[in-house]
Amino acid sequence: MARTPVELAGAEPGLSFAITFDGREVPALPGQTVAAALWAAGILAWRTTRDGGRPRGAFCGIGQCYDCLATVNDHPNRRACLVPTRPGDRVTTQEGHGRADLAV
Repeated sequence: MARTPVELAGAEPGLSFAITFDGREVPALPGQTVAAALWAAGILAWRTTRDGGRPRGAFCGIGQCYDCLATVNDHPNRRACLVPTRPGDRVTTQEGHGRADLAV
């Protein structure tokens, strides 16, 4: 009989809550990272590159590559694979270096 990782770990996640991604409501679970919640919702990219505007999302999943940078609650350059979700979090696609407010 196959068992799921949740069964093997004995984990019992709490009630889900909502975060938003670019204005769209996304469900999240307690302890889930921003990247995991976005992946679960079918969202694979939440950053564009500085040169060329190419889409990026999670790559390494352990905070080493910085491909998963997102703007979380108006704070740019947050590593989505490391940031735990909280009810009401606002995640937005980060464009380039995430500091458009400093553009000259």
